[in-house]
Amino acid sequence: MKLFLDTANKELIKQWIPTGVIDGVTTNPSLLALESGNIKSILLDICNMVNGDVSIEVVEKTPEGVYQQAKEISSLAKNVVVKIPFAQEYLPVISKLTKENIKINVTLIFSLTQALLVSKLGVKYISPFIGRWDDIDVNGMNLIEDLVIMKQNYGFKSEILAASIRNVIHLQDSILAGADVATIPPTLLDKVFKHPLTLQGIEKFDSDWKKLGKIKLFD
Repeated sequence: MKLFLDTANKELIKQWIPTGVIDGVTTNPSLLALESGNIKSILLDICNMVNGDVSIEVVEKTPEGVYQQAKEISSLAKNVVVKIPFAQEYLPVISKLTKENIKINVTLIFSLTQALLVSKLGVKYISPFIGRWDDIDVNGMNLIEDLVIMKQNYGFKSEILAASIRNVIHLQDSILAGADVATIPPTLLDKVFKHPLTLQGIEKFDSDWKKLGKIKLFD
C-alpha cells in the first residue's frame, strides 16, 4: 500500500520525506489556500521534493477550461497527476486527457457507479472520500470495500486512493479493505507514529538499562 501526504505545506513534506514511508503527495485548493507565496512556485518545489506522484487539482469550471488547465498542470513536472472532480460534463475531457497519456486522479468520488465510469476511462487514481460520508452518518468504508471488489471483478487498473481520512480507524480499515493508496494529513501521521504503548515500552527499556549502570552496550 502506498501512503501519500495530504498537504501543501513544504516544511511538513520536508519533515516526512526522510522517513522513507511517503510515496507521494496530494494537494487541493483548500490546502493551497492555507499557504502563503506563489502557488506555482510552491507546487514546483513540492514536485522536486517528492519522488512519487503529486496530485494538483484544476480550479477551472467549464470543460474546455478544465482541459486546458489540466494540460498546463501536467506540464509542470513528470510526477504530476492532475486532479479533476467527478462530473458528467468532465467525462469527455477526462477520456481525452487519458488518451494523451496525462495522469488523472478523479476526486470527490462518492459512489460505486461513479468509480466504475472513470475506471473505464483509464484514470490513474480514483479518490473516494471516506470522512465526508461519515459526516452524514454513513459508513464511508463500505465504499472502499465495494471499490476493491469492483476492481477485482473487472480487472481495472485504476488505483483506489482512500481520501478524507480523519482518524486512525479510517486508515486501518483502508489497509484491511485493500485500498491501493491512502492519503493522510500530517497530524494523523503523527498519531500513527506515536502509539502510547510503543512510547511506554521504550521508557521501560530505558529504565531497565539505567539500572545496570552502564553507558555503552559493549564495554
